[in-house]
Amino acid sequence: MPWVGLADTLAHAFIRGARVPTRHGHALSDTDTLLLMPAWDEELVISKLVTVIPGAPQTVQATVLVIDRRTGRPLALMDGEALTLRRTAAASALAARALAAADAHTLLIVGAGRLAGWMARAHVALRPTLRNIMVWGRQPAAAQALAAELAREGLPVRAAAELRKAVSQASIVCCATTATEPLVRGAWLSPGTHLDLVGGFRPDMREADDDAVAMARVLVDTKAGACSEAGDLVQPLANGAITPQHVVGELAEVLRGEVIGRHHPYDVTLFKSVGTALEDLAAARLVLRGP
Repeated sequence: MPWVGLADTLAHAFIRGARVPTRHGHALSDTDTLLLMPAWDEELVISKLVTVIPGAPQTVQATVLVIDRRTGRPLALMDGEALTLRRTAAASALAARALAAADAHTLLIVGAGRLAGWMARAHVALRPTLRNIMVWGRQPAAAQALAAELAREGLPVRAAAELRKAVSQASIVCCATTATEPLVRGAWLSPGTHLDLVGGFRPDMREADDDAVAMARVLVDTKAGACSEAGDLVQPLANGAITPQHVVGELAEVLRGEVIGRHHPYDVTLFKSVGTALEDLAAARLVLRGP
C-alpha cells in the first residue's frame, strides 16, 4: 500500500461511495472496547473486528475478513492493524492535501504512540514540501525515540519540548492520542493552521478544546460517526460551543467539489475522523489487486 496510491484509492472510494453502516461499539468493560465495522459494494464485503484494550501489551488489535460480494466466498483474512494504521494515516494526509494551506511547510505530530510515526510518513509522502517535522509526546523519551526513528529514515524531524510553542509554529497539527482532556488550545493556533484530530473515538475523549473547534471550519470523515462518537464534537455540541451547522461537510463532499474546505489562506481548518469501514474496503481492494 504505497502512500500516494493508497491516498488516491481512498479518494476514489470517498467520491464513489459504498454501503457503510454505522459501526457498532460495545463496551467490554469501563476501559475496553469491541468495534465491529462492515462495508460493501458490488464487488467486495469486508468486516473488521477491533479490540481496544488499554491495559494490554498491544492496545489495539484488528482483523479484516474480505468476502466476494457475488458468491459470498471468503477471499482473505488480513492483518487489521497494518491495514488500519496505513489507511488511517493516508486518510489524514488526504484530508490535509485537500484542506491545508498550499504553502504548509511545518508538521507537528502530537502523540508518540503506535500510529504517530505512520502519520508523519503519510503526510510527508503526500506533501513533499514539508521541511520541518516536530513530534511531541506526554512522555518525552517516547517522542525523542520516535523522532530518532523517523530521522534515520531521512525525515527532517525533531522532538518538541513545549507543546504550546510547537502548536503555534506548525502549519499542520496532527493529533494521534488517547487523551481524555484537551491537549491543543485554540489560543495557540496560528491563522491558516490545519488541525487533524485522529485519536479520539469515544464521547469522553478530547484532543482539542472548544475554542479550537469553534474557530475552525470543521470537516469530518462521516457526520454520522464523528458527531455521535467523537468527544471533540459531541462535547462542544452538547454545551452549546458549536451548533450542528458548524460541521460544514464530509471529506467526500470536499473531494467531489460539493463543499469548499478552505475559503482563505488564514482559515483554520479542522478534520475530525473516527474511522470508516469505507477506508478498510478501499485498502483491502488495493491489497488484493497488488502493486
